Amino acid sequence: MRRGHQWQDGKGVLWVPGNDALPLEIAASRATRRRGLLGRAGVDGALLITRCSGVHTFQMQFTIDVAYLDRNLTVVEVHTLKPGRLGRPRFRARHVLEAQGGAMAGWGVRRGVQLEVDG
Repeated sequence: MRRGHQWQDGKGVLWVPGNDALPLEIAASRATRRRGLLGRAGVDGALLITRCSGVHTFQMQFTIDVAYLDRNLTVVEVHTLKPGRLGRPRFRARHVLEAQGGAMAGWGVRRGVQLEVDG
């Protein structure tokens, strides 16, 4: 999905070059973006928060990997955040991808990688 797409809450598929399809949740509404991964003990696959440029891990129960994506779903930066941290916003980011800590390195998600989303 690319620029101009109307994102909706729901399930999807994340495609990272060189990997099989990964399960994806999409948080597009204000309520689902605000909730994110709060109150969970983990995540299966990843969560895409759309129209977002920064996140926090206050009240989270686990460490997460955070990939900041531009409007074309190209990775701008990747960071690992422990619970209780505030990730500073990235001005080029239009979406944030969250996953269990350590997952993105295993998937090959790093700066400059072009991701694709179905759903």
